[in-house]
Amino acid sequence: MSVNRRSFLLATPLAAHAATWQDTPKVPTAVIGTGGRGSYLLRGTLEQANSKVVMLCDIKPDRLDRAATTAAKDNPKTTTDWRKVIDDKSIEAVFIATPPYLHAEMAIAAIKAGKHVYCEKPIGIKASEIKQLLAAAKASKKVFVAGQQLRSMTLLQEAVKKIHDGIIGDIAMVKAQRHATADLSHDGSSGDWFFDVTKGGGYLVEQSVHNLDLINWVMNGHPEKACGWGAINFYKNQPVGRTIFDCGSMVFNYPKNVQMSFTQMVFHPRAMPMGNQYVQVYGTKGSVDLMGGAPTMYPFAGGAPVVLAEKRKESQHAHIEMFYRSIIENKPAPIDATVGATAALTAILGHEAMAKQQIVNWSDFGIAI
Repeated sequence: MSVNRRSFLLATPLAAHAATWQDTPKVPTAVIGTGGRGSYLLRGTLEQANSKVVMLCDIKPDRLDRAATTAAKDNPKTTTDWRKVIDDKSIEAVFIATPPYLHAEMAIAAIKAGKHVYCEKPIGIKASEIKQLLAAAKASKKVFVAGQQLRSMTLLQEAVKKIHDGIIGDIAMVKAQRHATADLSHDGSSGDWFFDVTKGGGYLVEQSVHNLDLINWVMNGHPEKACGWGAINFYKNQPVGRTIFDCGSMVFNYPKNVQMSFTQMVFHPRAMPMGNQYVQVYGTKGSVDLMGGAPTMYPFAGGAPVVLAEKRKESQHAHIEMFYRSIIENKPAPIDATVGATAALTAILGHEAMAKQQIVNWSDFGIAI
């Protein structure tokens, strides 16, 4: 997989294109799913000079009303039927921010209707639907962006490029985690789907897909196999009927026998050290933690640590800016369906390994990337 050439955004800020784009018609845009994530995407879309929100869709009236208020300046239509968005030929771009089990179906329908698509992560929770989505996106001439927004962080772009250029030598091993202090709210607005593994995919697929994508980016590829174990040890039957793990440990094996260990859990005491997220990359010349503030390389040969990228204030909506830049410039998006599919399949590989408690091979998916 040639992730390297896809992985870095154009260095020129969106603002630099203002003079060129000032006469460009606004892109008629719809947002399907206006919950927490959808609301964030909506706010980012409203900030874009070349977008106009023309339709909002959600099955929950309170969410839809709040979104319509947020987007009042664009006076969008509202609907509870997502197919009305797909069937509306005036809509050119669609954001999909529904529960994950709906992502692939909606994205494929939007692609086939000739629309540009921004699909939140994961782009699917089953290998079979991801295969179909990948084929549809590759056959389309429209822009497809996967919501793997870590790749739009300039700090990580700079650090990953230096790793690819050899500053830490050959990668020998990766150790990573995503440890939260508590479960997602059981009574929250997403509680009706999140704890059902058939709808959300579980923590690894729904959330840690970001961390796994970062690791794939660094590795410039994807794992060949994985093994692991998952359990529900803390929030037993909370909420009632829960089918997603609250903890798990996995080992992913990448080409050249490079191993990556990953742990996921949601009961790490807030005051206890070593919580939260990290991605520690061990190379033959030194090692770096990519999620520990300013990525810093610690050399084996002695000498002072080397900061690979200084901390900086990132654009809050860089990923959305990239989506519209790709549409207006009629260029493929750097974070496309291939990136989204690889991230989602990596998470599915880990989840299946935990669920089956056996080695699962990437080749079992029947998807060449």
